[in-house]
Amino acid sequence: MKMTEENNKPAITVEDVQRLIKQKDELEEQIKAYYDVLEDQGDVGMQAPLVDVEGYPRSDVDLFQIRTARHSISCLQNDHKAIMVEIEDALHRLHARERAKQEQDQAGAPVETTDQLPSLPSPFARVDAVTQGSPAHQAGLLTGDEIIEFGSVNTSNFQNLQNIGSVVQHSEGKSLSVAVVRNGQRLQLGLTPQRWPGRGLLGCNIVPLHR
Repeated sequence: MKMTEENNKPAITVEDVQRLIKQKDELEEQIKAYYDVLEDQGDVGMQAPLVDVEGYPRSDVDLFQIRTARHSISCLQNDHKAIMVEIEDALHRLHARERAKQEQDQAGAPVETTDQLPSLPSPFARVDAVTQGSPAHQAGLLTGDEIIEFGSVNTSNFQNLQNIGSVVQHSEGKSLSVAVVRNGQRLQLGLTPQRWPGRGLLGCNIVPLHR
């Protein structure tokens, strides 16, 4: 992480967010592995009693394995909650940095004359379909819109659709800034990923553009 002058806090990068998401995925794999141990012991789960009806330790399961797995799951779930908070904070700081950079760039840009047209970034994805009544529809997205910014994802750092998926997953209920090109003009929209009667959190289909 690079250091910034503001409160000596490290400046968040896309790579930092990806690293946190990787740690989250590793924790989830470990938690699943310990749940598999509990399932192998007769699917005792986290709550099944470890004594028989007479109050004696059960002899049909490996009590040490079960206690170890349950303790490990509890610890890992606490770590998982903590890293989810880190991811959310990192995403907000990344979005804020991108917005500040855009505002700074716009403030320092020369005034366009009437014979100059603004240069638009190359789109990296296109909206292929939008479902009526979905969050994407409410935000004003239309089929054919070409995406040049999606939250912290832009032309320079876009790799694949998982980049967008990660931003959506960790921004449920929070407004994302989405910039699209429509009829040769740039439009800035506010899109809030959220639960709705249809599938997913957006209600639209996005496909990558191969440049």
